[in-house]
Amino acid sequence: MLQLNRICKIFSVLVACMRHSSPVLRFAYISTLQPFQPNVCTLPGCITFLKLFAQSSNLFKGKELHSWMLKHNFLASPLSITSLINMYSKCNHMPYALSVFLTSENIHNVYIYNAIISGFVGNNFNKEGFELYLNMRHLGVHPDKFTFPCVIKGCSDVVEIKKIHALLFKFGLKLDVFIGSAVVNRYLKFRAMSEACSVFDELSLSDVTIWNAMINGYVHIEESEMALKTFRRMNKDGVVPNDYTATGVLSALTMSADIYNGCAVHGFVIKKGYDSVVSVSNALMDMYGKCKNIVNSTKIFQLMSVKDIFAWNTLINVHGYHGDLHGMLEVFRKMLDVRCRPDLVTFTTVLPAFSQLAALLHIKEIHRFMIVNGFVSCSDVNVHDYLLVYNSLMDVYVKCGYMGYAYRVFEKMNFRDVASWNIMIMGFGMHGQGSEALSMFDSMCRENIAPDVVTFIGILSACNHAGFLSQGREYLSQMETAYGLVPTIEHYACVVDMLGRAGMLDEAYELLLTMPIKSNAVVWRSFLAACRLHGNSHLAEIAANHMFELDSEHCGSYVLMSNIYGATGLHDSVSGIRSAMKGQSIKKKPAYSWI
Repeated sequence: MLQLNRICKIFSVLVACMRHSSPVLRFAYISTLQPFQPNVCTLPGCITFLKLFAQSSNLFKGKELHSWMLKHNFLASPLSITSLINMYSKCNHMPYALSVFLTSENIHNVYIYNAIISGFVGNNFNKEGFELYLNMRHLGVHPDKFTFPCVIKGCSDVVEIKKIHALLFKFGLKLDVFIGSAVVNRYLKFRAMSEACSVFDELSLSDVTIWNAMINGYVHIEESEMALKTFRRMNKDGVVPNDYTATGVLSALTMSADIYNGCAVHGFVIKKGYDSVVSVSNALMDMYGKCKNIVNSTKIFQLMSVKDIFAWNTLINVHGYHGDLHGMLEVFRKMLDVRCRPDLVTFTTVLPAFSQLAALLHIKEIHRFMIVNGFVSCSDVNVHDYLLVYNSLMDVYVKCGYMGYAYRVFEKMNFRDVASWNIMIMGFGMHGQGSEALSMFDSMCRENIAPDVVTFIGILSACNHAGFLSQGREYLSQMETAYGLVPTIEHYACVVDMLGRAGMLDEAYELLLTMPIKSNAVVWRSFLAACRLHGNSHLAEIAANHMFELDSEHCGSYVLMSNIYGATGLHDSVSGIRSAMKGQSIKKKPAYSWI
């Protein structure tokens, strides 16, 4: 009787949680579970709490409940394993989800496979998700209609999609609307237009889901006109759009910056009552923001009864579209004032704004906030997000000129990608620390991180600023021979500028004539500046002629030539340059101080 009373107490707490959604009540269950030895009657409660933790992304409490279930032998049920995998997946913690999956091999069924595949694909580990599907088929576990939408999303090319498409006929699922929608969307992602249209025409076109898949598929491949054309056909066929349709159409209008039709869709949204849906309001804000109408974006935000993290992020981005950095930071402060917890998107948006304002104190404050709240812990976020936030931090410290702080962030990273190394190499080179940049490149190679074209732009810029002529030439030649990278115009521009600064104008001119890429105005302007620096009027005239052919309206070329003629006493030529500028209505932009 006492045991039954305690079980009733557990379920009364559960009912209160479901009704009131109170964080305090949600976590009160722990104290009710500890004092007694549970039995199978408490399993449904555990499953429900795991779902709650998945919805709120509460990894800490999820781990706590997992430990309790492990201690009391609650992991022998496929339902408990499925719920645990789903909870860890929703908390973006796939290593734990995979661990649960691997330690329950004796009870694997289609539902457990569906959970782990969905988790990997949902966290952008498409390759791993597809490999688990192949393993599932190899072991003889038959997929169902819930397996295929995730597997289709994990396909990496059209051939794999076609194989899955053929398999759908075998399982009799080819006419399922949700699977068909996933097939259409994935075909469009790989621009297999005819296959997508063929599947679309085979399905029941009375269901709005398939129309949404078609519209959103076109949006993903930036075919806004086709998305709008499909929407018009949908209305003509009498299919009633829903809120997902509205977000897709608004995304298409956002890409084309079509505010006229955007206002028409806004009216349709209000008429249907979809403006109360948070995702639709966010799409409207984004559309007005991209169309440079910050007033309407702000009004929509103010009218929203529920402002989620996506709404705040959208409003921050709207100010970013206008270059209103102070406005971005003001929205960010208001967001913190109402205790809306920022996410990684928030930080990677506002940090560049702080770097442009050189607000080092605010950057440090955000850095501390992220550390205290676990945003930069590799155990709490997936690797992609972990790299994104650390790279953003390094980048803003570099742009503010604080290489010491940037290097400390770099040293503490548990994972580094090529972008992490590039930021440090570019930073050292930009701030005249050429030796440190080359040392960083050597360390990168020792750790078997393959450099890319951006890496070599950083290396060549570092050699340029530090005056390392021989090393710069050597790195340019090594790009193709040692690393299989084809030098671009930016790489040649670095070397030309490097030779020009060193006074080796003949060598720089020879490189300009012999490089396998067609030169542009930027390279010749750099060479012209070097000619002015070293007073070589002959090569300066040659460079200026190339400049006038490639970019006749840029004032910098005329000013440089005028200065060169003036320094050598050719005042008639100076007058000729100024007359040419006046004849073409070219004016030198006056300089001004930010101080």
